[in-house]
Amino acid sequence: MESGSQDRATLDKDPAEVAAMFDGVAKRYDRTNTVLSFGQDRGWRRKTRKALDLRPGDIVLDLAAGTAVSTVELGTSGAHCIAADFSLGMLKAGAHRDVPKVAADAMSLPFADESFDAATISFGLRNVHDVPTALSELRRVLKPGGRLVICEFSTPTFRAFRTVYMEYLMKALPAVATKVSSNPAAYVYLAESIRAWPDQPHLAALIRMAGFTDVAWQNLTGGIAAIHSAVL
Repeated sequence: MESGSQDRATLDKDPAEVAAMFDGVAKRYDRTNTVLSFGQDRGWRRKTRKALDLRPGDIVLDLAAGTAVSTVELGTSGAHCIAADFSLGMLKAGAHRDVPKVAADAMSLPFADESFDAATISFGLRNVHDVPTALSELRRVLKPGGRLVICEFSTPTFRAFRTVYMEYLMKALPAVATKVSSNPAAYVYLAESIRAWPDQPHLAALIRMAGFTDVAWQNLTGGIAAIHSAVL
């Protein structure tokens, strides 16, 4: 498939291409993610909520929320959670979920300074065209002392497994997606974006450079994913 088509974004991460790609996979996105994460996605969402240390009454931004399944999980804490995503197709696919939804570009958030007690972005930061700008925007909209949690695919910690995962499983991802996704070509991009994404220490460095402190991470499922946490 040609690079730049609406079926598959490129690693240049042109916002229009990425948004169109996610619009195209929105209807079956939740099911596909469950299959491709080997059923770990629900547990990862729970751990993300716990890492945020939410309290009733907190105002929370769930950025790159997709169909808002992650926002619903965050809301079990009693916090007031807002789902934001730049794919209108994804937000529409989650219309049945009773949480506030806002169309939002991570690089130019439509929120006032110091609006949120906490913010999270799960499996969306690597799709942003300019990661430092997105982190700067998250810093801007958080209140002093606000908490940031990023859950993202990462680098497996064991060398043998890392080789198998990166070189074989990721190459097989589009074939697996063919069985469960409405747009397998999009998962070629997703596999490529996972392989190209910075490892845990490099992402931690980017978060520190954005002005956050107390940066730490916990690996999930041997480092297939990782939760990075920080404080403003």
